[in-house]
Amino acid sequence: MVEVSTLGALAALVVAIGLILKRVPPAYGMIIGALVGGIVGGISLTDTVTMMIGGAQGIVTAVLRILAAGVLAGVLIESGAATSIAETIVKKVGETRALLALAMATMILTAVGVFVDVAVITVAPIALAIARRADLSKMAILLAMVGGGKAGNVMSPNPNSIAAADAFNVPLTSVMAAGVIPGLCGMLFAYFIAKKLVNKGSKVQAHEVIDVDLSRLPSFATAIVAPLVAIALLALRPIAGINVDPLIALPLGGLMGAIAMKRFRDTNHFAVSGLNRMAPVAVMLLGTGTLAGIIANSGLKSGLIDVLTASGLPSYLLAPISGAMMSLATASTTAGTAVASSVFSHTILELGVPAIAGAAMIHAGATVFDHMPHGSFFHATGGSVHMDMHERLKLIPYETAVGLMIATVSTLIFGVFGFTI
Repeated sequence: MVEVSTLGALAALVVAIGLILKRVPPAYGMIIGALVGGIVGGISLTDTVTMMIGGAQGIVTAVLRILAAGVLAGVLIESGAATSIAETIVKKVGETRALLALAMATMILTAVGVFVDVAVITVAPIALAIARRADLSKMAILLAMVGGGKAGNVMSPNPNSIAAADAFNVPLTSVMAAGVIPGLCGMLFAYFIAKKLVNKGSKVQAHEVIDVDLSRLPSFATAIVAPLVAIALLALRPIAGINVDPLIALPLGGLMGAIAMKRFRDTNHFAVSGLNRMAPVAVMLLGTGTLAGIIANSGLKSGLIDVLTASGLPSYLLAPISGAMMSLATASTTAGTAVASSVFSHTILELGVPAIAGAAMIHAGATVFDHMPHGSFFHATGGSVHMDMHERLKLIPYETAVGLMIATVSTLIFGVFGFTI
């Protein structure tokens, strides 16, 4: 197979980032970037297309599992289960520790299978009401929620975890478990920083507070059934050696949750809603696959390894660095994890890094820059608390610090100390 030059791989990334910044759909941006990268990289158009298709084919199994996960996500969001879980956590923790409550609520919602941006949007009405009463700034409540979301994302059955598990051929539950300690450290760090920001930036105005109708929400006991069943089924593999694939476990958990909430008749509505939410992610991942196909067959991999070798840094750092680099390129935890895992998994394993360690560190690294302005997360989370663009940009360094904390703790556990699961 011919090889794309390092210049071609970098051109692919630059073009993809540029197009995404211009609001071109991410899937198209990455497909065009891959095409340009192959041609700039010195290979024929035919070979470029072959590499792009090969890269997309490598991501198909993850896409199937992600589409299946839409049933669980649809049940949690459309039934009001996610809001019920968030409300219960905030009440239990108490408004005196409001920022910790918001961080925990967002973390748990994301950890049980809600998309990180949807989790922030779900918790935002509660956060705005609390911030208005307690006189907290928008920056403080948004950082608490974003930090909690990043933390929950590395321990969830979300598309990013599925992509990492598939690429490294490890159980999804192992990737989820590997994110628990780094995630908790990240959440507490976000809470600590958010406390410092309570008087920085704009405050919540009365007209921005939205009343949530709690009377129509399911109880916490029934709301939590769907994620508990899904996670229990996934946990059968490490506990009892019974392999229930996420393709089965995640939708089955959603179905059991709908039955527990006595909403079985609405199952099709929940599934359609979940599919509508997952479809853009699935399409985006096919686009990331084409980009990964070009980068995987380029000199960029060996270039990064040469830089690490020349600097004297340990080889396992390739995992978190590649995850961070790809999240910077795509402004997405899911796309960043998928590209980095697809491109670097074989190299990382050849360097002697255990599969679960590589998956965990790439996954954690992908939280470092997933909030950049060329991604949807930046705009969705800012809009959830009615924050203007200038103020939203000011939050980026703090979000990056939280991501770095998660990546650093993961690297210490799985790289420096060599723990495994």
